[in-house]
Amino acid sequence: MTLADLRKEYSLAGLKETDLAKDPFRQFDKWFQEAEAAKLTEPNAMTLATASRDGRPSARTVLLKGVDGRGFVFYTNFESRKGRELDGNPQATLVFPWIAIERQVIVSGPVTKVSREEAEAYFHSRPLASQLGAWASQQSTIIAGRSQLEESMKAVEKKYAGQVVPLPPFWGGYRLSPETVEFWQGRRSRLHDRLRYRREAGGSWTVERLSP
Repeated sequence: MTLADLRKEYSLAGLKETDLAKDPFRQFDKWFQEAEAAKLTEPNAMTLATASRDGRPSARTVLLKGVDGRGFVFYTNFESRKGRELDGNPQATLVFPWIAIERQVIVSGPVTKVSREEAEAYFHSRPLASQLGAWASQQSTIIAGRSQLEESMKAVEKKYAGQVVPLPPFWGGYRLSPETVEFWQGRRSRLHDRLRYRREAGGSWTVERLSP
């Protein structure tokens, strides 16, 4: 079997303009609940695409940790590759690949850091090991081996034993405020439904159908 033979006919559902909620946040919430109901593994997993100041792209999977009318929130080390790229080029795209239900959502727009207070609240809601791991890992840097990471973790565990682990100054959240949100529904013969919300200058949303 070749890669060209790996084809699936999409047939679960369609997507019409009349199906959509008034704004993309309500529509996302509806689809997210349906992804959860379908028991998808980590439906909040999303591909985050960024680019350097000179346009070199990169992508990775991160977890959505909050969404409201202001945007989509995720957390990371500011000194990681994505953090450095967002510092120099604060634009990004998120892709939610809900393949099992033949859907994806694509969100694009500018990115800003969440407040320190918001980051503190989220950081201290994480498991203790995850809080310590944020201190132990110099994300995206080259290390000599696994043992170096494990030794760093041991040192951090010893340092903060019996204490409240502080939020690292190099760690926090980002909020992507969408300019466009596309809802993609797989259809037969590759004639997929693609409906995109686009934010107007006054803050209202226009819905556009895109050719698949």
